[in-house]
Amino acid sequence: MGKRIIQQRRGRGTNTYKVRKKAFVYRLQYPKFLSGEGTIIRLFSSAAHTTPLAKIIYTKGEFYIPAFKGMVEGQKISLENKEIKDGNILKLKDIPVKTKVYCVESKPGDGGKFIKSGGNSGTVSRKIGERIFVLMPSKKEKGFNTNCRAIIGVCAGAGRKDKPIIKAGKQHYIKKSKNKLWPRTSAVKMNAIDHPFGSGRGKRIKSKIAKRNAPPGAKVGLIRPRRTGKRK
Repeated sequence: MGKRIIQQRRGRGTNTYKVRKKAFVYRLQYPKFLSGEGTIIRLFSSAAHTTPLAKIIYTKGEFYIPAFKGMVEGQKISLENKEIKDGNILKLKDIPVKTKVYCVESKPGDGGKFIKSGGNSGTVSRKIGERIFVLMPSKKEKGFNTNCRAIIGVCAGAGRKDKPIIKAGKQHYIKKSKNKLWPRTSAVKMNAIDHPFGSGRGKRIKSKIAKRNAPPGAKVGLIRPRRTGKRK
């Protein structure tokens, strides 16, 4: 009896491949309706996030956001004032061009979906009609509704990748906290029983195109490619 290949093994959903729930305790979203000002009462790190998190209380409750560069405990941030200051949460239509922002909403009221990883920020680049364009960390522009909210500033936690990992054990725990499969084994280095690309045979074929009706465990390689080979 053969073993399950990795895709099938992960899809089964056992504890080995499930996310560690304790790492994702905190929901990084600001409430749909904000008013007054908030106070930063706690800064802390989270295994599931690349940036420090901040707990903020305001008149109607509390919420968590990614911390901005230079944030300190006890600091006040505005939740409805239009002042351009790090940490203030504003609608994109109230933010001037060339201002750095992060935690941008995908649609008004969803609490922030884009630009939340350590050291990243976007830049409000231009306003055209009912769309405001933000230059994303990927250097591509993305259009947003004018009522989408964002936080002024830059995400804390820059330089995270500057320090080398050094030990495989450290990388093991980093990946484990985020439910990433690591170390990753190349398919052609496996045995034939473990993966469709396994064994020493057929390593130098031009392309590996999966059949359209292949089951999930065998649908690997080029999936429904429009074309293959080097473009001439």
